[in-house]
Amino acid sequence: MSKHVMPTYRRADLRFDRGEGSWLITEDGERYLDFGSGIAVTTLGHNHPALVDALEKQAHKLWHVSNIFTIPAQEKLADTLCAHSFADLVFFCNSGTEAIEGVIKTIRKYFSHIGHPQRHKIITFTGAFHGRTLGALAATGNATYLDGFGPALPGFTQVDGFDIDRVKAAIDDETAAILIEPIQGEGGIRTVGPVFLRELRALADAHGLLLAFDEVQCGIARTGALFAHQLYDVEPDIMAIAKGLGGGFPVGAFLASTHAGSGMVAGTHGSTYGGNPLAMSVAQAVIDIVSEPGFIANVCEKAAYLRQGLARLLTLYPTVIDGIRGEGLMVGLHCVGETAELVAGLRAEHLLTVGAGDNTVRWVPPLNVKQDEIDVALGALERTCQKLTAA
Repeated sequence: MSKHVMPTYRRADLRFDRGEGSWLITEDGERYLDFGSGIAVTTLGHNHPALVDALEKQAHKLWHVSNIFTIPAQEKLADTLCAHSFADLVFFCNSGTEAIEGVIKTIRKYFSHIGHPQRHKIITFTGAFHGRTLGALAATGNATYLDGFGPALPGFTQVDGFDIDRVKAAIDDETAAILIEPIQGEGGIRTVGPVFLRELRALADAHGLLLAFDEVQCGIARTGALFAHQLYDVEPDIMAIAKGLGGGFPVGAFLASTHAGSGMVAGTHGSTYGGNPLAMSVAQAVIDIVSEPGFIANVCEKAAYLRQGLARLLTLYPTVIDGIRGEGLMVGLHCVGETAELVAGLRAEHLLTVGAGDNTVRWVPPLNVKQDEIDVALGALERTCQKLTAA
């Protein structure tokens, strides 16, 4: 590994040369089944022909002009996203953490815009992960991620657990909004559930707060709905998305109702690269495919098949895994032992997964994963469980 790459990652010593669908192939030709999907990013797997075609066509036309000019592809994708969601307004950026920064700014600007600038605090939740910028880290509130970077950005109140009474107690005259992941990804595939989300919606309405959802990881059809909150029939005022939106191409966005986004006028926010024609062409292709009739139903069928197989292994190997979490193809296996042991064991079986908080391993395969590939993954898990049980 090069000594010139900043050592901020604990990297596995695997070098991939190409990808085909749900598979990654190393420089030496070894094939690995990818159930990590670049941390829930490669929505349609690797080298999907429609995404490649969209990118190639746009690459021969126009890469970048900046947001000084009108970008028709932005308008088309914004129209599509709004047609499929609660939103009226969309801002395009490059990543999930940028989307969260935009959410934070939109919340604060809204209350300044309506004459209440003192209302700037945002309630967040223990176990959340909102990104790596200083603002997103402050919203996350994890001391490990904040350590060494100076004082955390003020204006965030952490609530421990999904308890509505604790949220009520955290509200004061400076509270502006509640920010939550409908399903915590990095925090261990912890599902918030419909009751608590509905309670938050009612509480926000009662106190004049904005409700913001972080769907950076759980959005874009991963949970069996285009957006996770749609499973529970609860609408936010603002939402951040990214990861799966570009299918591997860097793109993020935050969406808002007209009401919540009313303070975001010319000059209040910007991005040099955000919403460039390359990103828009690929993201449009992703959204067009996942919103096709039958696509999400197929995700749900594959998810049910996967969970059935996992449930059998849970019964057989209770000393290795003792719980299955999540929705759709956003699955968490809660480990009895060390998460790293299971991740490493599966990697030895040429199955790629991703560790998460709360002793959980994420299974987030491409949404178009094949049933026989699920069988391959289940076989790899069973062999790994057998080895760990015998150790």
